[in-house]
Amino acid sequence: MSRLSNPARIATVVLCATALAGCNVLSRLDDMGSAPKMSTIDNPTTHPQYRPVSMPMPAPYVGERMPNSLWKPGARAFFKDQRASRVGDIITVSIDIKDSAKVSNETKRSRDNSDTATLGALFGLEGPINRILPGAPAGGTNGAVNLATTLSNEGKGSVDRAEEIKLLVAAVITQVLPNGNLVLQGRQEIRINFEVRELLVSGIIRPEDILQTNTISYDKIAEARIAYGGRGQLTDVQQPRYGAQFLDVILPF
Repeated sequence: MSRLSNPARIATVVLCATALAGCNVLSRLDDMGSAPKMSTIDNPTTHPQYRPVSMPMPAPYVGERMPNSLWKPGARAFFKDQRASRVGDIITVSIDIKDSAKVSNETKRSRDNSDTATLGALFGLEGPINRILPGAPAGGTNGAVNLATTLSNEGKGSVDRAEEIKLLVAAVITQVLPNGNLVLQGRQEIRINFEVRELLVSGIIRPEDILQTNTISYDKIAEARIAYGGRGQLTDVQQPRYGAQFLDVILPF
């Protein structure tokens, strides 16, 4: 079977997209005058989009019995410590960022120079110069060399920025470093209609900084990487088209 050419592939994609759009329109027309139908309750593992979750897990732990002792080896308290400490444990990260910066710079420079040099004689060449260039200044003429320069430069710059983010996100311990520090990574997605909001957080923390409520503040995270953004129809409208972005990159003007 021969492969489809590029025009045939494009036509196939367009037809598929048109068919899908038509199905969506028909389903919306079917819901006119009534509330949208809710999905049925069934086994989530039977859905075509179901994928088993695979996360980092700690090595199997074999409990060591301590005769005549109520303490568990490695425990930090009399009762079991619920704070995250091993690979696969969950910890809550508190993000409360209130950042603002305001910078204003202004620079002005100006310079005005004027130089005049008088030549009384041109080393005896006044006659030949006058014959070659009639009307040229000969010996005894003042102001044979006159230089003047003017320079002016003015620059202004300002930055006025204010950011405020207040969120809670659950992260997973993905690695325990040799010095006991923990590596965490968390991701949260929220979809509202046709817009998905994404929150990403990752970094390195110390077990000592984890509170009794199994939470940690973002400012205790070393090498913190926090991203909050979205994707969907609203984000597409707010972004310039690909052609405009391409021209912004390549045009030198």
